[in-house]
Amino acid sequence: MKKSLIYIFLTLRICAFGQDHNLDYYLGQAKDNSPLLKDYQNQLLSLGVDSQLVRASYRPQVNGLSTNSYAPVIGGIGYDNAISNGGQLAAQVQVTKTFVSKNNLNTQFQTISLDRNTIGNTAAIAKRDLKKTITAQYIIAYGDMVAMNFTRETLALLQKEEIILKALTQTNVYKQTDYLTFFVTLQQQQLLYRQSEIQFRNDFNMLNYLCGITDTGSASLPDPNIKLFTLPDAYTSDFYRQYTIDSLKNLNQRSVINYSYKPKLSAFADAGYLSSLAYEAQKNFGTSFGLTLNVPIYDGKQKRLKFQKLDIAERTRTDYRDFFLRQYGQQIAQLTQQLSATESLIDEIKGQIKYANTLIEVNAKLLETGNIQITELVLAINTWLNARNLLNQNYISRLQIINQINYWEAL
Repeated sequence: MKKSLIYIFLTLRICAFGQDHNLDYYLGQAKDNSPLLKDYQNQLLSLGVDSQLVRASYRPQVNGLSTNSYAPVIGGIGYDNAISNGGQLAAQVQVTKTFVSKNNLNTQFQTISLDRNTIGNTAAIAKRDLKKTITAQYIIAYGDMVAMNFTRETLALLQKEEIILKALTQTNVYKQTDYLTFFVTLQQQQLLYRQSEIQFRNDFNMLNYLCGITDTGSASLPDPNIKLFTLPDAYTSDFYRQYTIDSLKNLNQRSVINYSYKPKLSAFADAGYLSSLAYEAQKNFGTSFGLTLNVPIYDGKQKRLKFQKLDIAERTRTDYRDFFLRQYGQQIAQLTQQLSATESLIDEIKGQIKYANTLIEVNAKLLETGNIQITELVLAINTWLNARNLLNQNYISRLQIINQINYWEAL
């Protein structure tokens, strides 16, 4: 009896499934299946096409033009022939080209480049969010599995001891009430196991759902074994980088506005057939060419208003940036403090478990001599089980805190 009780309370260990998939597997599945990350990748490819479109727009543009009309004069009533020429028949090929300075063209390419940086940085942050979410759910499911396995093995061992205690009760070593007290504890453990099993399946299915995995079967989840990373300086993080990009975009937009008010020169040339059909229509084949100059003079002060909007956008960007810097330092300090307190509590719980183990050893010796009440034994059992469950909860809490801190790490 003594050996059995000591085995119950001193050698309980987590019964794990086969090692199926670890955290890296689920993170990989989530990234591969994420439509958001694929969307960002496609947006980057689309911006590559935009660069080609800018170049193509300043190459010679060739168009076929055809304008055909007839303006009859009936009974002296009709359009003035001096204006309408009685009609027109035109079939031409026209070539146009807009001339732009190299700096203007580079400014447009810089706009696309900054958009690419924005999408790339947004995608990097999206990967962080996805990693944090999947890791957090993995930790939850892993904690459920640990609790379920611990409860299951504890239940199996208590069931064995219930058989022994029942036999001792039948020989009047213990009272019927003593047996019933122990049996109630056994029933509570059965309910806890059923509850833990349901909780694990729910959270495990949620993990698969978030990763885009359709498998509904059960699997083993190894300890995520998350390590605490060294955090980058706030000014070099992806989160701060977006404020830098936005600043460059505001400056670039000023250049775009300035170039939009520069004189624009374009050339054209056409060749084909253009005739009013009034005289020697067979000879109206020809060509023409020329230049077009567009010089902005007054636009109702739109340029100044556009610059005012950019000034407002820059002030908004600065406010968000400053708030981020304050929030970054404060959040890291809070999480670090929580981590330290949790780790300290874990050490205290481990110490309590050692004392609980000692108490179980003493109770096991007294049990064989009949010098202990079952209620005292049950109390010791519950104390030990509560300590073990509390240890598991705080271990999971520690992993979650590390996951939150690592969210800010450099990818």
